[in-house]
Amino acid sequence: MHNKGYGTMCGHAVISLGRYAIDYGFVKPKAPETTVNIQCPCGIVRAHVEYQNGKTGSTRFHSVPAFAFATDVEVTVPGHGKILVDIGYGGAFYAYVSAKVLGLDVTSSKARELGAVGLAVSKAVEEQVKLTHPDDDELAFLCGTIFTDGNDVYSTEAAVQVCTFAVAGVDRSPCGSGVTGRIAIQHHKGQIQLNQTRVFKNGKTGSPFTGKPVRQTKCGNFDAVVVEVSGHGYYTGTATFTMEEDDILKHGFLIK
Repeated sequence: MHNKGYGTMCGHAVISLGRYAIDYGFVKPKAPETTVNIQCPCGIVRAHVEYQNGKTGSTRFHSVPAFAFATDVEVTVPGHGKILVDIGYGGAFYAYVSAKVLGLDVTSSKARELGAVGLAVSKAVEEQVKLTHPDDDELAFLCGTIFTDGNDVYSTEAAVQVCTFAVAGVDRSPCGSGVTGRIAIQHHKGQIQLNQTRVFKNGKTGSPFTGKPVRQTKCGNFDAVVVEVSGHGYYTGTATFTMEEDDILKHGFLIK
């Protein structure tokens, strides 16, 4: 859940929920790796959680079919003019653009500025590009804009990106569905081959995921790939939520 509603896929959540499901007894552990099937709005995502010596570790998941929806799409962004974006689907739709195109940098630009410009790009894409998904019309909406370092041709050097989503939100991870979509676009362009593993880092926090396309498939008429994304989720605390019947806001609220 975010400040605009609910997403169709969250790779970071899958990575963390995989550990949680085992640690809290929802799934029986099996060494050296335990599979946890997670039903996401975009479909079943299979998480494979390391399990050694009675302890869970890092998680890798296989995505739903991911594809390049369109590449080099021209949109007009108020205050920035005409730019070219790629649009990819990795469980959620994102627009991808090199931060340099908009005078930004994925590491040195302030998160507030990245969020604001990302929102402007997302609004432009939403207004000027009609998205469709072969399986479900309810999946056909833009989750956000991902600023990249432009370093898309495969190399051993980490690719860096910042995911902006919903209303000027900025992700603290590289974004699992965003990494998936970026790899799908890279594979479509011949920039990465099957089973080539690459590190993807968040430009603001340095948080890393690894990703690779593991097999080709189809999604409707789109050539697609299944992408494996790996990372590690950590516990930071627990919370208890209480709902009292006479609370007029018991079902929640959103202030904009």
